[in-house]
Amino acid sequence: MRPIVQISLDLTDRAEALATAALARAAGVDWLEAGTPFILAEGLHGVRALRERFPGVPIVADLKTMDGGYLEAEMMAKAGATHVVVMSRAHEETLKCVVKAGRDYGVKVMGDNLGEPDMIAGARRIEDLGCDFVIHHIGYDERRGIAASSRRMPSPLDQLREVVAAVSVPVQAVGGLTLEQAVRTPEYGAPLVVIGAPLAVDADSFRTADGNLEGTLRLICERVHGHGDVPVRKATR
Repeated sequence: MRPIVQISLDLTDRAEALATAALARAAGVDWLEAGTPFILAEGLHGVRALRERFPGVPIVADLKTMDGGYLEAEMMAKAGATHVVVMSRAHEETLKCVVKAGRDYGVKVMGDNLGEPDMIAGARRIEDLGCDFVIHHIGYDERRGIAASSRRMPSPLDQLREVVAAVSVPVQAVGGLTLEQAVRTPEYGAPLVVIGAPLAVDADSFRTADGNLEGTLRLICERVHGHGDVPVRKATR
């Protein structure tokens, strides 16, 4: 699979999100994500605005669905989303409902294993219930809580190879990665690279002292796309 660069529009202002999306597309970003903060602030109107402004571009609606799966997926599909996100810790019926809605409305389903006590088992459950992608995710609150203690902060990279080996669908790693780590996830077998926005740029890799976000994103896209195809491995059970 050709590596994909996805920008997460974790913004609450529609105009800012659209401007950032336009900049990202100009830099070579492949997919746009209506991040959870954007969906909370703008809802279906925000997704429709992205679709109107960027026809033909994949749009991920990061719903983090826990219940009401069919309706949430249906609404976002009708608004123009091409991908929706359901949580692996939701009830099995919720995942099945989201997957059914995805098939009915032609959208892909991404299952997110955030909060799973066994992240590898959670990834397998996502695939077994019919999701098209696995998001291997260490949560924002979890990272902040551990960072405030003396414990080592977990990283998606800790178990990324094991997650990739456990499933036969494409994997995305999310949560606290530096830009250098994010662009290297295809080396772990995870072809979907997500970059948060606004970007907190790692000075050791991509410096943007001049505020050149488009230039930074262009460098990221060149690195990721230059990796070449990432084989989606057959799961080892």
